[in-house]
Amino acid sequence: MTKSLESRVRTRLNELESFGLVRTLKSPQGIDLSSNDYLGLAKHPLVVERMSDALHREGCGSTGSRLLRGHRETLADVERQFAIFKGTKRSLYFSSGYLANIAVLTTFPEEGDIVYSDERNHASLIDGIRLSRAKCVIFPHNDVDTLAKLADEENRKGQAFVVVESLFSMDGDIAPLSNYADFCRKSGAVLVVDEAHAVGLYGKDGSGLIKATGVNDDVMFSINTAGKALGVAGAFVAGSELTIEYLIQCARPFIFSTAPPPAIAAALKASLTIVANEPNRRERVQTLSKYLRNKLVAAGFDIPLGNSQIISLVVGENHVATMLARELQKKGFDVRAIRPPSVPEGTARLRISVNANLSKVDLDRFVLTLKQCSMEVG
Repeated sequence: MTKSLESRVRTRLNELESFGLVRTLKSPQGIDLSSNDYLGLAKHPLVVERMSDALHREGCGSTGSRLLRGHRETLADVERQFAIFKGTKRSLYFSSGYLANIAVLTTFPEEGDIVYSDERNHASLIDGIRLSRAKCVIFPHNDVDTLAKLADEENRKGQAFVVVESLFSMDGDIAPLSNYADFCRKSGAVLVVDEAHAVGLYGKDGSGLIKATGVNDDVMFSINTAGKALGVAGAFVAGSELTIEYLIQCARPFIFSTAPPPAIAAALKASLTIVANEPNRRERVQTLSKYLRNKLVAAGFDIPLGNSQIISLVVGENHVATMLARELQKKGFDVRAIRPPSVPEGTARLRISVNANLSKVDLDRFVLTLKQCSMEVG
């Protein structure tokens, strides 16, 4: 590293520290109120057993990309299983949700197209849109009326895409998918939905908010993270035969990435089986989420309306959110501070996430401790 580059890097790090934005790597400790393991499947005995057996059978590495020697029939099997689960013709597995979003948004939108993106979309969606070479128009969060006005103002010639999350990861609110579907039908736009925080949790079969809302036929494809409620890793893109075949042939992140470890497929098959056979898990998450929300409101905390498993407690200043999280961690609750750029400036917060392994006793203790820590921090 040259002296000038070293100086620049140090300056940037000092700026992060001065704004209270330095991050630290911290291993899990205490009661989990921060992870995305909503159904508690990451350590489920069946998931662990199936992955362990597959490791002994298949080995650790895939040895190449899917188009070379990295493909396995077990991956194809779980992709078929997931497509049935989502109610689509086909699905394709990627080693991360970030990679899946980059693949989708650098393959379908092209130069001359236009992408309408919710202002609170995940960074992976934003980066994919930037790399697509299509024009990007950002619209206010969950505001379909403003989206329609912005679309009327555009003199577009290419294809239009509307890109949203179904359940937003930092605010915990749900997108008006039926309204987006109606807009896309009328305007000829294509609807792309990231179901990262909804898959496994919503709908009669747990497949997510797309099916629960009844807009299956209006969504070109969905991106479904497997490292959150499904408890494993990676992500599935679910869509039509044509959509998935096009990704296989043209998506650079798929073509030029080493395939994931084969044993993951066995773990994913077990996870999907549990989701199908144990609906009580998602019911428990919903019950506990409602319980915690009511307890927080009763304790005087101002939280956004909603009923999802993600509860956002906006603090405002970065250092206050960090101090509050640190005090809660000292008292045995693993809650993390979320700061810009993950959320807008001035909205640093505690992101509280509910999972099926919690109890009402845990939540009662947490609310009491949160109130005490809030008074101490000021």
